[in-house]
Amino acid sequence: MELWVEKYRPTTLENYVGNEVIKSKIEDYLKQGSIQNLLLHGVAGTGKTTLAKLLVKNIDCDYLYINASDERGIDTIREKIQPFALSMGFNDVKIVILDEADYLTPQAQATLRHTIEACSATTRFILTCNYLERIISPLQSRCQTFEIIPPSKREVWQKCKTILNDENISSSPKEVEPIVDAHYPDIRKIINTLQGSIIDNEVKADHGSLKNTQLGGLVVDALIRKAKLSEIRQILADSGAREFDDLFKYIYDKSSVLFGDREGEAILIIAKYQYEYTFVLEKEICIAAMLNKLLSIC
Repeated sequence: MELWVEKYRPTTLENYVGNEVIKSKIEDYLKQGSIQNLLLHGVAGTGKTTLAKLLVKNIDCDYLYINASDERGIDTIREKIQPFALSMGFNDVKIVILDEADYLTPQAQATLRHTIEACSATTRFILTCNYLERIISPLQSRCQTFEIIPPSKREVWQKCKTILNDENISSSPKEVEPIVDAHYPDIRKIINTLQGSIIDNEVKADHGSLKNTQLGGLVVDALIRKAKLSEIRQILADSGAREFDDLFKYIYDKSSVLFGDREGEAILIIAKYQYEYTFVLEKEICIAAMLNKLLSIC
């Protein structure tokens, strides 16, 4: 079965929804046949990678794609990016797409900065990241930075309706809207969840799971902002949740970006409180204690 997120991925700039100013700038690059070093940042699933790939698709260039969430160390820069950037290409322009660059270690980012400088005559770099603050300043200063703004919920809802109509799937707003609300603005996750919610050719959302996912997103955002504990406690209280089992895995999955070099320490904290969670009566207090500890190492 074909994944909808790939099937309905925009294939042209005209089909790419939103970010008109950035699209206009990219169209200028295409007319010139060359680009600057770019840093595209914004929340997950809003089309940063799609935009980068649309750009290289329309320029005569050799390009290398690397996902830094899988290859985050200094060896990636030295053994893959540098040889590509310094080699002879079939075209005049070479482009490196470094996806999720905020996963790179600080040492790898520093080496990448030197590589960008050394290869400026032959190679351009397109970096994407979810969290701009995780990119070192010297690297930011060597790129033209654009924030990718997600489409509105209404536009995302219309996109979902279009997909469901094209797939001949029955749906109702009460089943689709909770999916959009839980995962917005992550369009990729919305479409994946929508496809995974199809039962007997109808959308049947798992409302309990969606509520937990929405809570996880709010908590992770608060950790990234280093919000006060009182704000995080209010988020927990406002959620109305009585069980928080899924929150441990949600934070664990984001630990690389949230905690950087202290990821190992964070995982030990998560494991400790997940064990204790089984035995306590007041689950919310246990979660608040864990988040307070995690705030200290963000």
